[in-house]
Amino acid sequence: MKYGFIGCGNMGGAIARALSNSTKEILLADLAEQKAKDLANELGISYGTNEEAVNYCDVLFLAIKPQMAESVLGSLKDQIMAKRPILISMLAGVQSIKIQVLAGDPSIPVIRILPNTPVAVGKGLIIYHASEQVPEDALQQILADLAPAGTLDELDEKLIDAGGTLSGCGPAYMYMFLNALADGAVACGLPRDKALLYAKLTMAGSAELALKSGKHPEQLKDEVCSPGGTTIQGVKALEEGGFRDAAISAILAAYEKTRKIG
Repeated sequence: MKYGFIGCGNMGGAIARALSNSTKEILLADLAEQKAKDLANELGISYGTNEEAVNYCDVLFLAIKPQMAESVLGSLKDQIMAKRPILISMLAGVQSIKIQVLAGDPSIPVIRILPNTPVAVGKGLIIYHASEQVPEDALQQILADLAPAGTLDELDEKLIDAGGTLSGCGPAYMYMFLNALADGAVACGLPRDKALLYAKLTMAGSAELALKSGKHPEQLKDEVCSPGGTTIQGVKALEEGGFRDAAISAILAAYEKTRKIG
């Protein structure tokens, strides 16, 4: 199976990087031609124009901004209609039917994916939904080829924007919290390099424990909080600062923005 990319910025490049662990039959295209060339040379794959990417591929990743969809797909409509690749859309908020219409035919097979940046290190989450036009054998091959990116999880399209808001935007919020924890430790006298290292390892280990234990986060939190101890005082400070409300509001704000874009 041959893959083409329209766009290889941060997210498109991360997906291409993970995919290159499964296959080298990939062609990258980007408005910034040098960016596509540099990444292609690094990964040992090909680069070219948008038109060449369509003509080359069986599967075409649309790694562009939602507001670019109409112009990009409009310029490639005739080629897409002739080649009929499976379109993999990474456009937040844009429904499959809209991609199909912009591509010129509601019967064009479309897979919507919402990945997050940790796919670049094989620890990402890719939420996906395949339209009924996507052949099952092709879908399974694509999922297998994307496996080096991390976890792939199927979700009903009506929920995919909510899921993608959490997984796609979540890393930014976690990095903010990670850095804030490190700042707190620096304020206590810990050297910056040690503070950042300890915060990173603590966040990674806590996430791994949550995944493997199967316990509810509230239970895991309670297990750290000894009666009258230090941790519960920190929890109290977070609650007084509106920590939970701020986290919930961040997800809701990003979700509403996603819906407006779509």
